[in-house]
Amino acid sequence: MPTDRIRLTLQPRGDQVARLEALQKAFSEACNAIVPIALSSRCWNRVALHHLSYRMLRERFPELGSQMACNAVYSVARSLRLIFQHPSSPLHLSRLPAGMIPLVQFAERCPVYFDRHTFSLKDGRISMFTMDGRMRFQGNFGANEQAHFVAESQKLREVVLLRSLRGEFSLHFHFQDVNTPTDPLDWPTYVLVDVLAGKLNDNDPQAVIHGGEDGVDGASPTMAPEEVTP
Repeated sequence: MPTDRIRLTLQPRGDQVARLEALQKAFSEACNAIVPIALSSRCWNRVALHHLSYRMLRERFPELGSQMACNAVYSVARSLRLIFQHPSSPLHLSRLPAGMIPLVQFAERCPVYFDRHTFSLKDGRISMFTMDGRMRFQGNFGANEQAHFVAESQKLREVVLLRSLRGEFSLHFHFQDVNTPTDPLDWPTYVLVDVLAGKLNDNDPQAVIHGGEDGVDGASPTMAPEEVTP
């Protein structure tokens, strides 16, 4: 799939670090609240999962707001679809014993998704949602990077907040050709999944989802089949 990606390192100051960490933690908790609903109903369709979980999310996580609740549903639906349906996944349903659904957990470093309701960019100035109000940064984009935002041949598909193992926050902008349909099984490099080998029959999570970058956090976005012992 033709995509272009821009990475912007954030330099939060003062309480901004704590605000970003709190947002990522709350987002992961919301995702983990959705997972049991998705697994028990075997539902990773975004629209259907939204109907099943949205009211619960708004009651349990009012501080996230309505749109971030929707983004958490998107995160869970997309991640479970990759884990259970991607051809390279060792937890593809066809590779598991009949009727078995492994447990899934979102780590505190899981990707946080933004959309046009929770993120805006104007004249290089970024405004993004946090639970304590909007946080603003200067984008400092180069000329080539700015061209992506105005190109008619591309659309901004995703804006994702990541935190590296070093604690560095970054925003990732993913652009897609307007004439290319979205592949629901496209595995983004920032979605990293640790598969816990040999634990398919106990109560520990078998798949832990966290965020990172290839070559930065030393992990691969693709789960290796040999890591699991059914």
